[in-house]
Amino acid sequence: MRLICAPPKITPVNDPPALRVMLYGQAGSPERASAGEAARREIARQKLIPTARAWDFLSIALAVVTADFGVRRDPSPDGWTREIELDIAVQDPGFWSTQAEPLAGTLGFLTTDRWRLRFLPGGMRYTPPSGAKRPASDSVMLLSGGLDSLVGGIDLAAAGRRPFAVSQTVRGDAEKQVDFAAIIGGGLRHIQLNHNVQVPGAPEDSQRGRSLVFIAFGVAIATALAAYARGESVPLFVCENGFIAMNAPLTGIRLGSLSTRTAHPEYLGRLQQILNAADLRVQLFNPYATLTKGEMLANCADQNLLGHLAAVSTSCGRFQRFNYHHCGRCVPCQVRRAAFLRWGRADATSYVFDPLGKDDADHARFDDVRAVAMANAQVRSEGFDRWLGAALASDYVDRGPTKLMLQRGLAELDLLHRTFGVT
Repeated sequence: MRLICAPPKITPVNDPPALRVMLYGQAGSPERASAGEAARREIARQKLIPTARAWDFLSIALAVVTADFGVRRDPSPDGWTREIELDIAVQDPGFWSTQAEPLAGTLGFLTTDRWRLRFLPGGMRYTPPSGAKRPASDSVMLLSGGLDSLVGGIDLAAAGRRPFAVSQTVRGDAEKQVDFAAIIGGGLRHIQLNHNVQVPGAPEDSQRGRSLVFIAFGVAIATALAAYARGESVPLFVCENGFIAMNAPLTGIRLGSLSTRTAHPEYLGRLQQILNAADLRVQLFNPYATLTKGEMLANCADQNLLGHLAAVSTSCGRFQRFNYHHCGRCVPCQVRRAAFLRWGRADATSYVFDPLGKDDADHARFDDVRAVAMANAQVRSEGFDRWLGAALASDYVDRGPTKLMLQRGLAELDLLHRTFGVT
């Protein structure tokens, strides 16, 4: 499917049928899509000044997330892999055309789709508001409302940093994002942004590309800081435990983007190369790439604050589906519950499906619970290396420490299952 993400006056040559997308504006028609208008307004309201290249990168990310919502996987021959063509209007099409293949490869790794990107002139120029400000924050962090970013914020503040917290607003997490930003380090500068994608018809549910726009929000804010204006490089912290970041397939059928790759070292490494090529002095860091979630909790610099806030954070992959409660049985919930056991503190989180060992389709027989049980059974019977397979086959992965981290992470999950009697 083809999407044209450009002002209505721009019509590419040999224009076949395509979904027209209005970036930073209203669709104006039920047959069109739109994204980014609310984010543009909020950035302007806070009187921030992202650079032109960062704004182009945000435009690309908004086009990608619109395609991710608007192109369904069902009609694909294999029910998953999509063919997506994007024509994107930017301010510097000459430069971005040199990055079309690296971007397509990065997106292919993230979503396991086939992407083709073309860049057109005439992209929206961000107009700095009067009285624009250059915040004094020394870095940027992505603050999701999740447990890992909570730990990350606490640790960064304890280390003397003053990060600008950037949140991608999600229903059920907006208030806790505000609360966390207000508490961490005595209060962090904070902005909440949303892509606000609107597409004709029912959106695709899988949405593997959302992390790109979250990072693009962070890049845009990083280039608006005083440190960036002084010519410094600005760290952008993407705080995710290494076990989930690697997301090694638990079983042979959980391959590719069926498991998310939003903080995978290869994905972040490929993005960093694109940022470097664009002369965007923003450095992506995941400080917890070789730590399990349990180790993140145990090593957190402010145990009292973490103990106060941990239970109200969000980890569940189905949080909205269960009326903003943790399901307790998806892989992220199991990793969270195992982390509390490793931490040694009572888990006050309310789980919809609490007794994992109960022998029915909602508990021990649920797919994600079975997958974890099967992974640990394979490790016991065939060894860890056989289970791991080719999961570390990437030039961006520090193999030795990562392998040890995955062993420890799987052991945390094994303890969880033994504690609840999962068989």
